[in-house]
Amino acid sequence: MQRHAFKMKLKPGFEEEYKKRHDEIWPELKQLLAEAGIRDYSIFLDKETHTLFAVHKLDEGYVDEEISAHPIMQKWWEHMKDIMETNPDHSPVATPLKEVFHMD
Repeated sequence: MQRHAFKMKLKPGFEEEYKKRHDEIWPELKQLLAEAGIRDYSIFLDKETHTLFAVHKLDEGYVDEEISAHPIMQKWWEHMKDIMETNPDHSPVATPLKEVFHMD
């Protein structure tokens, strides 16, 4: 299992809405993420910079392109595009982060 971290950007003024949407995350999206091999997923917010920091674990064999192309993921991105910085396909602008330290 591999840890994966990345950052995204929330538009100013949408902190509560972002949390609300994730508190109400669709069961079918949670199922898709779990079936794809995403585990132990957390997202943190830096309120000063509106930066979202996400970290999760990926099962062996996880393929990002498969989940990215899934209609449920596409629908979620459409749902979130008004409150986040996004790419032309409505996926969030996500910058991978390099792990420099880990302690169990």
